Amino acid sequence: MNDHADARAHDRAGFTRMEDSTREDWQIIVPEAMKMAKALPDRILDHLRLLDGDFGGFPVDRLTHSRQTATLALKDGRDEEYVVCALLHDIGDTLGSFNHPDIAAAILKPFVSEENLWMVQHHGVFQGYNFFHHIGLDRHMRDQFKDHPHSHRTAEFVALYDNRAFDPSLEAEPLETFEPMLRRLMATPRNSIYKAAMQPAAQTR
Repeated sequence: MNDHADARAHDRAGFTRMEDSTREDWQIIVPEAMKMAKALPDRILDHLRLLDGDFGGFPVDRLTHSRQTATLALKDGRDEEYVVCALLHDIGDTLGSFNHPDIAAAILKPFVSEENLWMVQHHGVFQGYNFFHHIGLDRHMRDQFKDHPHSHRTAEFVALYDNRAFDPSLEAEPLETFEPMLRRLMATPRNSIYKAAMQPAAQTR
């Protein structure tokens, strides 16, 4: 048995360069990719739990801040997509120390509307209005986006939810409250170059 055939016998593709891959190889890979995609909410919840107890000098830890932000949005009657965006807006804090909003936006991009994606990706500079002047930055940095159609939405998110979610006395729903919303949102991507390729595999499993 050659190396290529041996790899397939162990449920692995046999190529060493992607240009040499075959349809048979991808019949092995795509179902595995579907399993990984299906487990995305589990990995996200696991990463959120890593923020538990991580204060970083703030009045509440990062998980509590995330839960408080989402709780405020939920109690204000926001839809599930918005609430999940609120929950995940700072999930990149520990991975993207200099660009955490981009991490959250990258995770959410396949699943959310353009306006919610923009809101998450730019919330950092809008929140900066409240503290940039204390660290030597221009608090009016967000003004560069004042004519953008999603500027008001993002400023509102910060004012109503993100900015208020550093209060140790503020109640916050547990992660379990948001888990079904997260799973529903991520069950079907709306924006992905892989969407068409992955759906047939999901239907034939």
